[in-house]
Amino acid sequence: MGRLVHKKSKRRRNKPVVHHKMHITSGDTVRVVSGDDKGKEGRVLRVDRKRYRVTVEGVNIVKRHKRAQREGDESGIIEFPAMLDASNVMLLDPKTGEPTRIRRKRDKDGVLERISVKSGQAIPRVRA
Repeated sequence: MGRLVHKKSKRRRNKPVVHHKMHITSGDTVRVVSGDDKGKEGRVLRVDRKRYRVTVEGVNIVKRHKRAQREGDESGIIEFPAMLDASNVMLLDPKTGEPTRIRRKRDKDGVLERISVKSGQAIPRVRA
């Protein structure tokens, strides 16, 4: 009897990376509209367009047990904000402070700007 050899499946193909179109950028102020942290507001720290997730300051806080890597490092329990789905947060209207949907519109220079549906006011991009 010959040796058993594992053959790789030919079904594995490299799928193209899909980047979702996001209504939120880092630095925006958002409100959580569903989930455990519903009603909390915060600033967006990170945006992951590949997985359609965002990290919001002070929202979805998780604890991680960390071991000291070197002699001088400290070990313990650290708390940090974890990512949540971008569909669970809404952008805040700059005029009223209420959650709003957005529309995209090109201005005179051809630059795409975000317009608040509730007030019709432009929402500036605050790259943080």
